[in-house]
Amino acid sequence: MTTHWWQTGIVYQVYPRSFQDSNGDGVGDLPGIRQRLPYLQWLGINAVWISPIYPSPMADFGYDVSNYVDVHPLFGTLADMDALIATAHGLGLRVLLDFVPNHTSSQHPWFLESRASRDNPKRDWYVWRDARPDGSPPNNWLSRFDARSAWQWDAATGQYYLHSFLKEQPDLNWRHPPVREAMLDAMRFWLDRGVDGFRVDVPWFVMKDPLLRDNPPNPDWREGMDPFDRLAQVYSENDPNIHEFNRWLRQVVDAYDDRVLVGETYLPVAELVKHYGDDDEFHMPFNFQLIKAPWDAATVRSITESYEAALPPAGWPNWVLGNHDQHRIASRVGPRQARVAMMLLLTLRGTPTMYYGDEIGMQDVPIPPDKVQDPWEEFHPGLGLGRDPERTPMQWDGSPNAGFCPAGVEPWLPLAADALTSNMAAQSDQPASILTLTRTLIKLRRTFPVFTVGSFQTMDAPPGVLAYMRRAGTQRCLVALNFTGEERSWRLPAGLRTGGLLVSTGLDRLDAAEDGELFLRPDEGVVLQLA
Repeated sequence: MTTHWWQTGIVYQVYPRSFQDSNGDGVGDLPGIRQRLPYLQWLGINAVWISPIYPSPMADFGYDVSNYVDVHPLFGTLADMDALIATAHGLGLRVLLDFVPNHTSSQHPWFLESRASRDNPKRDWYVWRDARPDGSPPNNWLSRFDARSAWQWDAATGQYYLHSFLKEQPDLNWRHPPVREAMLDAMRFWLDRGVDGFRVDVPWFVMKDPLLRDNPPNPDWREGMDPFDRLAQVYSENDPNIHEFNRWLRQVVDAYDDRVLVGETYLPVAELVKHYGDDDEFHMPFNFQLIKAPWDAATVRSITESYEAALPPAGWPNWVLGNHDQHRIASRVGPRQARVAMMLLLTLRGTPTMYYGDEIGMQDVPIPPDKVQDPWEEFHPGLGLGRDPERTPMQWDGSPNAGFCPAGVEPWLPLAADALTSNMAAQSDQPASILTLTRTLIKLRRTFPVFTVGSFQTMDAPPGVLAYMRRAGTQRCLVALNFTGEERSWRLPAGLRTGGLLVSTGLDRLDAAEDGELFLRPDEGVVLQLA
């Protein structure tokens, strides 16, 4: 089987504000990321995905872009980005950037021109419409942030403009060819500088219903749920023409050697897999099922089986446990099950994407009201939608501010209360830490081809246990994960003989099977080589 680097590798997401501050302003930056690249090499990572570093007014912390072909001074310069790419490549690491195609900042020169007058040459670069006869917005679409109208009135030109997110993030009109060419040229700008691919932000939003029809009510919505979900997003998202958009991006990436296109796709599996196309759309539409699902063996088994069954013939699987928009896995499932989750992520078939800090078991950090940064928390206080808790600074060592920024400097978000004791440096010396477990599992992936190119098959196991076999040629390995806080034993199926324990989540066992019976401790996962 011929494989690409992004199929056998591991992607590591860096939230640049929170990884490493190099200049003492309390905010992470590109030189800081570059400084820490040897750590990623030591960890065993293959590619680093960096969230937006473009010039931006920061209404949504970089996802409101005011220039697609430069670097925000907060993060450094283009020269810093070039140096980061060169250093990464020298260490054998790939670099992926975020690409934000659905919207720009309202301060982008394109939008400033577009709203200058109705006959401005850039008017059609964005989605402008007249009010309804009663003066109300053109339709009932909602903004993803505040769940109010997705239309903002512009008194100067007497029309509404569309913003699927904040009003400071007007939606681009990709049906207008000059927009398409300008945005694709922005991709080429970074590919020419050596970037190895892109993670594309909310691509399923980009192409809307051309008739701008009202969305119907969501029959499943109840009070207390996210107010945005009170409408079914039938016409404002995932329009059938989105696949044409995907192909535009893929054609650009395919013009360069060995690059990858990854899509942020919060969609049901049946829709998600359509974004592979005929191997001409995304190489990997992100699979977020493990983030949203209940954490139990039966559910996760169902997820893995349905996903594998739905993949198109050329579709390569991928798995994600966390990112900058979701509560941390260790907070969702607890520290003991976070180790089980790491074993799951690194032994399933497909490419794993790891969120910075998950390898040391970082948890959500409570943010005092006067330290809140995220606009989602501002619009929806008390609903737990704020994303600051999972974006706090990386915990590097036991020095002041955990090595993220110098002593005496206030970091942009508070550090965890235990950051000075629970950090990378401390765990690197602990033989049974989750960091040591992560490194051990990554080494296992590199040693045993079954975990990168092997087949995947779930197996019947006791309640609360997920078991699956990975096979490549004559090599076979069994993974068994105990999702419960109780002991479990399992008589292995006839014909299966263990060749020894490769790793347990506790890193403290020499074997886990005796006379054909597997013994799992509470919250334990094991990987066995089969004879």
